[in-house]
Amino acid sequence: METQHQPRAHVLVVDDDIEVAQSLGRKLAYVGYTVEVATTSRPIVERIQSQRADWDVVVLDVGLPEISGIDILKQLRDNRSPASVVMLSGDASATTAATCLRAGAFHYLTKPCLPVELAETIESAARHTHLRRRLLREPATGTAALLVGESPAMRRLQAAVDKLAGHEVAVLIQGESGTGKELVARALHAGGLPHRPFLAINCSAIPDTLIDTELFGHSKGAFTGAIGDRDGMFVEADGGVLFLDEIGDMPLHVQARLLRVLQEGEVRPVGSSSVRKVNVHVIAATHVNLADAVAAGRFREDLFYRLNVVALRVPPLRERLDDIPLLVAHLLRKHCAAGAPALSPEALDALAGELWPGNVRELENALLHAIAFHQGDAIGIEALPPRISARRRTDAPAMPAVDERAHLLPLTEAKRLVNATFERAYLVNVLERAAGSMSEAARLAGIDRTNLRRLLKRHEIQSGAFRRTRR
Repeated sequence: METQHQPRAHVLVVDDDIEVAQSLGRKLAYVGYTVEVATTSRPIVERIQSQRADWDVVVLDVGLPEISGIDILKQLRDNRSPASVVMLSGDASATTAATCLRAGAFHYLTKPCLPVELAETIESAARHTHLRRRLLREPATGTAALLVGESPAMRRLQAAVDKLAGHEVAVLIQGESGTGKELVARALHAGGLPHRPFLAINCSAIPDTLIDTELFGHSKGAFTGAIGDRDGMFVEADGGVLFLDEIGDMPLHVQARLLRVLQEGEVRPVGSSSVRKVNVHVIAATHVNLADAVAAGRFREDLFYRLNVVALRVPPLRERLDDIPLLVAHLLRKHCAAGAPALSPEALDALAGELWPGNVRELENALLHAIAFHQGDAIGIEALPPRISARRRTDAPAMPAVDERAHLLPLTEAKRLVNATFERAYLVNVLERAAGSMSEAARLAGIDRTNLRRLLKRHEIQSGAFRRTRR
């Protein structure tokens, strides 16, 4: 594991054995955490009671003198501290573990714990604290309220939207279905003149025979059933924004009429000989590659260049999995307001471990399922859609069978053989879960891509053999 120089979370380690406390502190500081070490419980209790408990994660020995670790845990919960608490004990009994978890502990570890196990637990606990704080925080405003995320890809998108806000330049928003392209359009509108109209239409959801009248309107008697004049969406959006979603599915004959509106700034309703001047800022979006559609003759080249003055790409969710805790917090607040239930660590880890081919829309649907089926104060993994909860229970790679030859070898050689067998099986499992993506496999394994390539080369594993359509 490589040293990470930027602190990721503030961790408090409390153990009355100074050597144990300092050893744990060094291990956590080495992987990038800001660490505070304490050997007595009373000062910690005083900080909790004075509302100065600003830790993200508390690693707490169960058997502390004066005030027990479980009593400190209860005080943290009674004072509504968002910190996740990891309990430590030399007692491996199920009774002690159950007592800690019932009192509100995030996790329970038995001493001595492996550095990898400790680091993984703290990482997960810090992520859970981040989610708790997000749920307690006041709703965001401006662009951040619509475009949720702090990953580099989302920060770039937010910066671009902030820069474009107020400029009535044609914007083409590109991204897979479910990524939130309409939210980008609404953020552009909100950052400019939000008091002006904002209308949206999905070009793929309206029959070819109706999209003309939806956009441009019609006059009385233009066709059977046209019993009166009707303003289209361009007239309704006059002075504001019209968002044309899935513009790549617009029929060619409508594309020609749209081009005229953009060039001349005037609309002619179906069946009418008169025109009406309009001033509409058009923002378009598509999940298809419009350049390819132009080459195939399915999209007008002149319209493509008219719409594609500025292009914005909305990243798929699998490229910003670190944003999932923030998205979960935002969506829970959106659908439950102040009564949003908590999310168990196992459920959050399960959501963060998915690749989400349906993007944010699929994540939102999974949370709506969980809200409907959860029991008690927290959403557990059992409340998630069956395909996620079942996969989580079976995802852990089985330990490979020990090679029979190992029992016939000297200890050092036997260990080397067993380790190599496990390492190869682990790499194969990671590549299968990542569908052959090197960046995703490196993220799942917790190593950088250079080390991953070195390990794959050692075991003669080709990542390309695992490439497939992600589930």
